[in-house]
Amino acid sequence: MRPDGRRPDELRPLTLQRGFTRAAPGSVLIRAGGTHVLCTASIDETVPAWREASGAGWVTAEYDMLPGATPQRRPRERTRVDGRTQEIQRLIGRSLRAVVALSRLGPRTITLDCDVLQADGGTRTAAVTGAYVALCDALAVGRRRGLWREDVLRAGVAAVSVGRVDGTLRLDLDYREDVAAEVDCNLVMTTRGEWVEVQATAERAAYTDADLAAMLELGRRGIERLFELQRAALAEGLT
Repeated sequence: MRPDGRRPDELRPLTLQRGFTRAAPGSVLIRAGGTHVLCTASIDETVPAWREASGAGWVTAEYDMLPGATPQRRPRERTRVDGRTQEIQRLIGRSLRAVVALSRLGPRTITLDCDVLQADGGTRTAAVTGAYVALCDALAVGRRRGLWREDVLRAGVAAVSVGRVDGTLRLDLDYREDVAAEVDCNLVMTTRGEWVEVQATAERAAYTDADLAAMLELGRRGIERLFELQRAALAEGLT
């Protein structure tokens, strides 16, 4: 039994609250256990200069952690973005672009802003999972405005962490498990069953091919459950 009483293959309690803010075309507050991330999706009628000649759109992401998200205050990134933040926001952007037909967006950019309000492990995977739902709502708004006529989404996407702690594989690590993990793995998968990202790192001990296969299978089952939760949230009406 894990510190919070979950089974090794059990996700943390997860909720997706759509329409959390009024101004953004898409906004979702995702709560995965003690990790809470606000994901908003904005539509801009321009693209980066290097993208203009293509006629296609772009999907990008920004990620940040609020100063009070952790017990020890985290300074704001006023003048530069640190390496960890860059890595995470690039991961989020790659994950969402993997399921979007960018040519159907036209010369527009959708930006996913993922702000961690409270951190207890798995902030990047929660951000990907929540940002997808925010993206869906923004795309629906854009279609109602006549910005695009075709379906822009090619698939769904979600993410989860897997780790080996005390010799046992565990799904969706919280902070206590994450810092104690011998192997830490972040997985992103589409509803087509395709992997977008497999980040498996030996923190305290190396892992074998069999270990990796077991982590992928455990992660796949967890992400399939996340797909169900995303679909249920999107099926609910917005207030």
